[in-house]
Amino acid sequence: MAKIRGKKETFLPQEFTGVARMTRDGFLFVTVEGLEEDIYVGVGKTLGALNGDTVRVAIIKPHGRTRRVEGRVTKIIKRSEKPFVGILHIVGHQAWVLMSSKFMPYDISVPVPEDENAVSGMKVAAVIDSWSPREPNPSGHIVDILGKPGENETEMHAILSEYGLPYRFTKEVEDAADLISDEITDKDRAGRKDFRKVLTFTIDPSDAKDFDDALSYRLLEDGNLEVGIHIADVTYYVKPGTPVDKEAQARGTSVYLVDRTVPMLPEKLSNKLCSLRPAEEKLTFSAVFKLSPNGKVIDSWFGRTLIISDYRFDYDLAQEIIEAGEEAMKRSFGEGSVSGIVPDDVKQAVLALNTLALKLRKKRFQQGAINFERPEMKVIVDENGKPVDVKQRVSKEANWLIEEFMLLANREVARFAGSRTFVFRVHDEPNGEKISALRGFAGNFGYKMGPTGNGDEISKSLRELFEKAKDKPEFASLELVALRAMAKACYSTDNIGHYGLAFKYYTHFTSPIRRYPDMMVHRLLAEYLDKGKSADKGYFEQQCKHASEREVIAADAERDSIKYKLVEYMQDKIGNEYDGHVSGLTEWGMYVEIEPTKVEGMIALRDIRTDFFDFDEERYRIVGRHTRKVYKLGDPVRIRVKDTNLDQKLIDYELL
Repeated sequence: MAKIRGKKETFLPQEFTGVARMTRDGFLFVTVEGLEEDIYVGVGKTLGALNGDTVRVAIIKPHGRTRRVEGRVTKIIKRSEKPFVGILHIVGHQAWVLMSSKFMPYDISVPVPEDENAVSGMKVAAVIDSWSPREPNPSGHIVDILGKPGENETEMHAILSEYGLPYRFTKEVEDAADLISDEITDKDRAGRKDFRKVLTFTIDPSDAKDFDDALSYRLLEDGNLEVGIHIADVTYYVKPGTPVDKEAQARGTSVYLVDRTVPMLPEKLSNKLCSLRPAEEKLTFSAVFKLSPNGKVIDSWFGRTLIISDYRFDYDLAQEIIEAGEEAMKRSFGEGSVSGIVPDDVKQAVLALNTLALKLRKKRFQQGAINFERPEMKVIVDENGKPVDVKQRVSKEANWLIEEFMLLANREVARFAGSRTFVFRVHDEPNGEKISALRGFAGNFGYKMGPTGNGDEISKSLRELFEKAKDKPEFASLELVALRAMAKACYSTDNIGHYGLAFKYYTHFTSPIRRYPDMMVHRLLAEYLDKGKSADKGYFEQQCKHASEREVIAADAERDSIKYKLVEYMQDKIGNEYDGHVSGLTEWGMYVEIEPTKVEGMIALRDIRTDFFDFDEERYRIVGRHTRKVYKLGDPVRIRVKDTNLDQKLIDYELL
């Protein structure tokens, strides 16, 4: 940054382009690609920029004693096209959308809607059109009437609207899907390898409706094993440039909210034509491997296939068989299940594949893969979408079985693509500064990390740190800080490998029903199997960037739906007391996860009456000015639920 020297050093503004994130108090944080830290913009320096806008921002105060870089918006490059959700208020010939969002402090002036359903008190979605400096409020127009506030459908649609995610297909797309024939003809079968008589089954969650992957198993005469990973052949049905393909490309991914799936493809494809349901002939695209009993890949084959799934497992039933071990062959499983009694040959296949999967998993971690074990919680809702419980989603051998063979297929398909233009799933090495911060943080607990000069050393040091801290109160905090040091995985045509999995080659081949990158991978793989030349790198890099952006948006919407349901779940628990542990610290509050649900809420520092607490950013703790009482990540605390705010998806705790 340039300076003018004199009695005081004056910094000339340095400008950046970034995306604004607004707070309820009206100031901004501008995220700039390539900058480690967001730029803070005070209320009087926003130039009318709002949440999601792309802006030009000039630095007015560099990083120093203030702890943050400060700037001012010099230009609004593009208004966000995402709607803001609020409550419609009509008075005579004027109307406003009243905001209660933590990202939007200003109400929006809108024309009085002509729709008879648009009455005062309804929740609506509105897009900003303009904001004149002479006007107290931005102006916009209503794009969707969501329904009565508090109703489950309204609130889930509101979350989708805020992220610009569609929750229905257009008639054009539905009609185009309906025209796709569901009959498999000899023409469809031509040129496909026939696996219909090879033992095949699926393992999915109990509530799954689309089954996009199946495993086949065959013991070979030479003692080796043949394992087929069979994936729904979506791109055989969905041709490039068709209405269904364009819609899938725009969506990028299916979206998973607490109580529903918003599919990337219409139901006829996702739940019927391309779902590998038992006892039905299906068209698949497969990766078939000849493996040694120790899991070494001896040979591989990729191509289009025909299968018939012999059995549909859910994870619990497959796990029962695995846990029974050899006794499974003497016991009966599956009474009352979707596919009836589990045949002996299917049980034998599950046991053999599990043994193989465990060896693949062990080898992966020996080669440097990193395993984060943060508990994943699932909100249980009733038929009306009301949350009734929060339970931990436990991953066991049955989950690992599917995971390892999907990883194998994804890795080997990417390896086959080699240096040709391809859609790789990449994960960069961790940020060096963040790893240094982790080293300092671990030191607060008495841990000394090993060398971290390169990716291999970081991986080894992390494994050793986790091993030392396992079963200790600070383990979850150390794992969380380590997780924050990791780069984000994304799609790219430039293969830099996948650091977290310790793979030099990796892609997404196994879920074309719910991810558009997998559809691109299928098309490229088919082209290269037919000896086609390397595809246009520029086009596919652009598509990778779009798919990565859509993935982030879908994940944010999923998190928001979970937050909403957790707040709703805690509404009738105000006043209850819980044990918990400190899960996050900021200059304004201490975040706490309670047991056993892991529901997180915040204790405002200003509400802790025993002392005035300051945030020690360097040591990542808060310290009482007078008592010198210290709270750090992982510390056990006792809290009382103080308040909940559904609109802003917030839970307030008080410290006991």
